[in-house]
Amino acid sequence: MTLDSLCVTSWRARPVSFVGLMTLYESNYIRLRSLVGDVRGLTKPGVSRVPGDLDLHVEALEQSPYTTVLRLTYFFAEADATVADPDLEVRVYHDARLAEASRCARWLRHPGLARLQSDCSALLGERWRRNMLLNKWLDYCAERGHRLGAAVGVAAERA
Repeated sequence: MTLDSLCVTSWRARPVSFVGLMTLYESNYIRLRSLVGDVRGLTKPGVSRVPGDLDLHVEALEQSPYTTVLRLTYFFAEADATVADPDLEVRVYHDARLAEASRCARWLRHPGLARLQSDCSALLGERWRRNMLLNKWLDYCAERGHRLGAAVGVAAERA
């Protein structure tokens, strides 16, 4: 099994820096891979169900030889509608083995997400926040026991 703790971070890497962001993308890829498996094999929406947690929904929105765009979300039943939250779009770069949270809808829905706001530079800071959210959420989902069929028994990276 590949561990994201083995990601080599340059001594120059600082939070909300380009090097730090690339290391975060690498960690996201490793965590996503252990949760979902090889996303190139996703041909239909998948759902992971574990006792005591919401269902985790994963869907491939776009597939190309070098990238896959996924949607990861929980669905909350509210009085007048079903709400997706967090509603993340994740771009997976297969050749570079990176995963970037490229979009996050309804960013400030919950107070816990609002606390991730900071006084970072606008573009890099926004990317940092989205990807920290993805990283922490992937860790949470793994701790809760979520796995999609393709990830069960994932032992090694595909070359």
